[in-house]
Amino acid sequence: MSPSNFGERYFSIRDQLASLMAGVTSLADDAGVDVSDALPSAVEVAGGLRRPFVLAVCGEVNAGKSMLFNALFGQPVCRTGVVPVTLEMTSHVHGARMRERNPELGVVERSLPLDFLHDFHLIDTPGTNTPDDFQRTLMRERLPEAELMMCVFPVDNPWGATVWNFLSDLSPAVIDKVVFVIQQADLREAKDLEVIRGHMRDLSMKRLGRLPPVFAVSAVRAYEAKRQTPADLAGWRESGMPELEEHIARAVCQSPQRMALLAEWRERAGRALWMIEDRMEEQVRGLHRHAGFLEEVEGEIDAMRERFVKRLPHHLQEVADVFGREADEVTRVLSRRLGLMPSVWRLFTRGRVGAGIERLFVERLESAVERVARSDADEVAGQCGGHWRALGPRVEEALGIRMEGQREMEEAMERARATFVKRLGRAAAEGVGRLNVRRQLDADLRLRNVSLTSFTAATLGFTTTGAVCGALGLRWLPWIFCGLAAMFFAGGVIAAVVTRRRITRDHRRALDEACGRFADTLRGDTEDALRMIFGEYAQCLGAVREHLVRERRAIEPRQRRWQEMFLHLKALEQEW
Repeated sequence: MSPSNFGERYFSIRDQLASLMAGVTSLADDAGVDVSDALPSAVEVAGGLRRPFVLAVCGEVNAGKSMLFNALFGQPVCRTGVVPVTLEMTSHVHGARMRERNPELGVVERSLPLDFLHDFHLIDTPGTNTPDDFQRTLMRERLPEAELMMCVFPVDNPWGATVWNFLSDLSPAVIDKVVFVIQQADLREAKDLEVIRGHMRDLSMKRLGRLPPVFAVSAVRAYEAKRQTPADLAGWRESGMPELEEHIARAVCQSPQRMALLAEWRERAGRALWMIEDRMEEQVRGLHRHAGFLEEVEGEIDAMRERFVKRLPHHLQEVADVFGREADEVTRVLSRRLGLMPSVWRLFTRGRVGAGIERLFVERLESAVERVARSDADEVAGQCGGHWRALGPRVEEALGIRMEGQREMEEAMERARATFVKRLGRAAAEGVGRLNVRRQLDADLRLRNVSLTSFTAATLGFTTTGAVCGALGLRWLPWIFCGLAAMFFAGGVIAAVVTRRRITRDHRRALDEACGRFADTLRGDTEDALRMIFGEYAQCLGAVREHLVRERRAIEPRQRRWQEMFLHLKALEQEW
């Protein structure tokens, strides 16, 4: 043991246990556990574990009582002097600054900013031979409250009658807390000190019926050794102070009352930890239930989506019907555009029928598919809205939170509906492009244009030749060439009518054959669009997910704190 650290082990354990109980209380508050019955209040801790060890001195005037305190702690705690300085019972306690006050008549409370006074309260006395009767009475009443009382004898007169008379009036329980300290031991030889010890033991048995421990010290030498930098350990050992400090340390660390209190409050801290653990296990089970509830709700959303996916054949049949109706309409438009006059006009303007027909078909089909998609999206949104309204009471019952965000959910579903419709409309337009129906139509139209161009050129050529012959006055040739022109014109008309019927029939047949492929290409896009819209709805459950995340984030640190406190408590058990 080094100078002035006696009792350190007990005070360290005490402070750790007090800090641990404060941490347990804080953890209990975080976990929502009432441990007020298990753990002491702050007032109880201050009056129990935090209660300083009360160390008192008594003896005749100028016996060296105040210097003994100074030597024990290596600090000028008490005033000393050649003439008596301590005229009243003085209690030395910790304070932010030095001051003196009289909390009650006859006892001076002296506050000092010294750290060790957090753990020790020192009671200095004026002397058993003081002429003040009130002070002697006060000493008899208050000194028995000390946990250890050092009775100081000067080495030149250890038989002072007033000290022994004072001790004789104390109860055996108080005498058991008394130690004898022979001051100024450096003024005597070791053999003389042994003789003095022997006489004191004999007198103690006669007067007290007890043999208190006897220590011979030189407080002045110990004080000077401790005040040096670094401390003079050899001088401190030669002063005889280590043996006394060892005894004080044992009195502090082995005090039955303090050890019993440590054991009791350690057990209470353990009970509080088990209460918190039970609560946290309940919270973990609740978290699992909540996570299961969320999985159940997500499963319901997946089930709704699957029901719509299972309806896809019916939905695709509607799309096929729409495709067929639009194919009929586009075929009629194609037939009109392949009429005689429009066909002749395009011979000279090079109009692109195929591109126009495809563009018209895409526009009409996209619009029609969007109408179907809009109907489906409204139905999906209606299902989600109904599910949301029914979900609110369930969430409040299962999780204890209110479902908020009705408006945000509706806005999200509105955006999802718009995206759903646009996606399927775009998919329909892209699907038409992948059918490659226009390629055959363009090829047929090119052949028709070549044929009609040939008939038109021949008709115009023969007509022109006949006109020239007529102008030249040739009698029969104009009629021959005009007849040939009429014959080619009739052939062109017949070719236009025949090819018109054939091309419109072939194009309609090609569209019928492409209808199944178009529905298949739209199936994947419809599934993705449904997944997207139900995914948007699932994202509206963010409040539930955030609640679970908050619960998980709150529980995990508590579990770590609980584990640390439990291990700390076990370490304290092993330490004492």
